[in-house]
Amino acid sequence: MRNKIRQILWLFCCLPVLTGCIGEDDYANDPRGNFEQLWKIIDERYCFLEEKGIDWDAVHDTYGKLVKPGISNDNLFDILSEMLYTLKDGHVNLSSASRISYYDAWYQGYPWNYREDILYNYYLGSASSGYRTSAGLKYKIFDNNIGYIRYESFSDGVGEGNLDEVLYYLQICNGLIIDVRDNGGGNLTNSTRIASRFTEEKTLTGYIKHKTGPGHNDFSEMEPIYLEPSNSIRWQKKVVILTNRRCYSATNDFVNAMRSINKDDGNIRDKKIIQIGDRTGGGSGLPFSSELPNGWGVRFSASPHFDKNKNPLENGIEADIYINMDQILEDGIKAGDEESQKKDPLIEEAFRVLNE
Repeated sequence: MRNKIRQILWLFCCLPVLTGCIGEDDYANDPRGNFEQLWKIIDERYCFLEEKGIDWDAVHDTYGKLVKPGISNDNLFDILSEMLYTLKDGHVNLSSASRISYYDAWYQGYPWNYREDILYNYYLGSASSGYRTSAGLKYKIFDNNIGYIRYESFSDGVGEGNLDEVLYYLQICNGLIIDVRDNGGGNLTNSTRIASRFTEEKTLTGYIKHKTGPGHNDFSEMEPIYLEPSNSIRWQKKVVILTNRRCYSATNDFVNAMRSINKDDGNIRDKKIIQIGDRTGGGSGLPFSSELPNGWGVRFSASPHFDKNKNPLENGIEADIYINMDQILEDGIKAGDEESQKKDPLIEEAFRVLNE
């Protein structure tokens, strides 16, 4: 380790919020001081260095050579951003008054598996005549008596009354589709609030660890995370969750919580909750924030989450049924099949599963 371990305790606050803020020691407000401060923050507080096999000392040597006295703020921002990209973490951001850097390869280059035009033109219609809305939820009963909920962001607040309204309306359905494709995350409280409507008993959904010191492996013991059943309307029939690689952070948490409700992870037919589409993007580290001497903000993953079997969730959750929507639509175009080009293969597969 480049910095000596200090004889102090680090106290992390385990509040149910998305981010925390950590103060920093004083470093010189110059290019070298800002570089060293950022490197130290990640070295001592980022939670995935060991898991991802990152040689952070080597990263220091590589990027430290690029930080010259008198370089411009733009050049410094570019260097620090490139250094952070080596973490391959969508929760790691550097922000100035005019720029924000972020890593997005967790979804770039993968099949999109979502087409908004197909969803609204063929399935939902317009807000005035096709579907209902309640807070951040869009919902509808299809002609085959399958219910559908579209939730685009866990930042959109959903109250208990909203959930009662939606589930009461959908209660006549034979099954339910929850579409969280392209949902990049948001508030973990919304994730838990919605998931609690689908379990009949207290359910272990995973574990969390907290940083306890500056060493890369200085963590608390795993602490269990439980999902408590709601005291209001709960759904007891089969559910299909539609996912793609752009499901991140709180959405990743939601998918994990929902899948934890299953009693048997073996035969798909026996599962109450089935995931269709692509692996989620991941993002299981609870993010915290700090600041550099020049006022630039830095956000980083500080507390890793694991599933109920203690497996890491950082790299996403594999779907029960994988579908490459892009390829299917392309094949339809090549075959001249106009009808197939109007349909969403993930929704159609959900219909098949829920009608079995």
